[in-house]
Amino acid sequence: MEKVKQVLQGAELDGRTAALLTGAACGVGALVVLVRKVTSRRETKEKIQRARNRRTDSLQRAEEAVLRYKESHPMTDSAVILMLSLSELTKRLQEGSLSPEEVFYTYMEKTLEVNQKLNCCTGILLESFDQLKTTGSKKDGLLYGIPVSIKENFGYKNHDSSCGMIINLDQPAQKDSVLVDVLKRQGAIPFVKTNLPQGLLNYECSNPIYGQTLNPHNLQKTCGGSSGGEGALIGGGGSVLGLGSDIGGSIRIPASFCGVCGFKPTAGRLSSQGLRSSCQGQKSVLSSPGPIARDVDSLALCMQALLCDHLFSMDPTVPPIPFNVQVYQSSKPLRIGYFECNGYMQPSPSMARGVREVKALLEQAGHTLVPYSPLRISHIATDLLVKGILADGASTLLQKLEGGPLDPCLRAQVLPYYLPKWLKKTISFLLKPLSPRGSAIFTAICGIGSVSDLWKHHAAVEDYIQETIADWRRYNIDVLLCPMIGPAYNHLYCGKNTTILTYTMLYNLLTFPAGVVRVSTVTAEDEEELKHYKGIYQDYWDKLFKPAVAGGEGLPVAVQCVALPWQDELCLRFMKEVEQLVQQSKK
Repeated sequence: MEKVKQVLQGAELDGRTAALLTGAACGVGALVVLVRKVTSRRETKEKIQRARNRRTDSLQRAEEAVLRYKESHPMTDSAVILMLSLSELTKRLQEGSLSPEEVFYTYMEKTLEVNQKLNCCTGILLESFDQLKTTGSKKDGLLYGIPVSIKENFGYKNHDSSCGMIINLDQPAQKDSVLVDVLKRQGAIPFVKTNLPQGLLNYECSNPIYGQTLNPHNLQKTCGGSSGGEGALIGGGGSVLGLGSDIGGSIRIPASFCGVCGFKPTAGRLSSQGLRSSCQGQKSVLSSPGPIARDVDSLALCMQALLCDHLFSMDPTVPPIPFNVQVYQSSKPLRIGYFECNGYMQPSPSMARGVREVKALLEQAGHTLVPYSPLRISHIATDLLVKGILADGASTLLQKLEGGPLDPCLRAQVLPYYLPKWLKKTISFLLKPLSPRGSAIFTAICGIGSVSDLWKHHAAVEDYIQETIADWRRYNIDVLLCPMIGPAYNHLYCGKNTTILTYTMLYNLLTFPAGVVRVSTVTAEDEEELKHYKGIYQDYWDKLFKPAVAGGEGLPVAVQCVALPWQDELCLRFMKEVEQLVQQSKK
């Protein structure tokens, strides 16, 4: 009996000890978690501060270099240089009436000025000053002596490509991206990196590292995204040529909002090696790098320069198809499909008017215009576009956003992604009778469940591409004229209004080349008509669109030009036709 008592007392003592030890362990565990959180926050702040310090330092050093140059070269006529087109600049540089130094320092000074106003640069590439010294007199390359701006996600040796995400900071590129290397081989001087939205999958232009970029035409408006820094810098006159990337309109939207030209080539026409993405491996909706500039000839010259033997040898996955100048310069009359509304999202009055006015000019010039509608757009919008980009339920993007603050411009867009799958499906079910479009979107952001479902999805994308090509052939159209998202939005609306992206993202899904040309400005009549905007579904997204674009009088209006895959030169030729006809009509 005594032994039993001793055992019980020992067990009681052990239980108390265990409880005390468990409590202590929990306390230590909680303390460790707290310390980790505090440490993580401190490290995040330090990372951001280091990135900002690097930017500040590069801007200051560039400013000092510009001042030194101006003191020793007081006769440089910067105003004349800034007015020259890319074609005129390359001609002057080749013939020697302008030196690379004059052009470089003129644009460096202008970039610093524009950045102070718009916050469009993530850092000056100080190596460009060394490259300038070695440019020499050989005058090799189609872009000899041309300073070129590049989007922040383009790899440039010893510089970060953060995509606006803290997780990617302090990871400088080991070498230049293929396109940066080709630019240098063609005599161009990449001189500045430009801002983008956090995670790239947003058409505002803001991130917690470098802040928000503003529109050069109206500081109360966004410049667009994701190549927003490029659009703002070129629209503000700080760069004559830039490179961006486009997965859903990321070149075309900033071009439209900032009143410049932008071109998304056929997927795979240019190399993407060395470009950082937030969702690498996603294959349904493909991204394309491409040029942004003030006019279409500049886009064509850039494509001609990039599509060279050096590109094809550096990246053998790119088809070795040089730029076809003959197609670009053709004057053969075109048979052009067109539409004012895609049937999924009602365009703004200025978007529709832009198409109508350009259609009339094209008809007067002898082209044939044919009414056209995109196939099954309501189904495609969610089942192929949204579900394709978020095939993993957005988990890759959300993982990369961990460890840092979420930018206010992105918050409304990504908060639903954080919801558990069962809750997304429940919300989708509840929304079905009230908002069919909302219900479909919540189903789509659940992603694709299995590998076999993903294969079916890829097959559906392939089928849709073939259906669309067959449809173009039934209509016997060469190219397509369609609305371009605009005018520039008020801040914080881009993340809330994603349904409008069907106007641009469709051509990433189809892999068709597509470009943007400025054709007009928003009128008082457009603003008056906007007051009566209802939308097609009259749901949450339709109600948000009117306040998003309100107050746009005087802002640029653009149209979108599209061609079949690998007919990039024809697309650019069509863009050039639109540009010339609009210019002639203004005269």
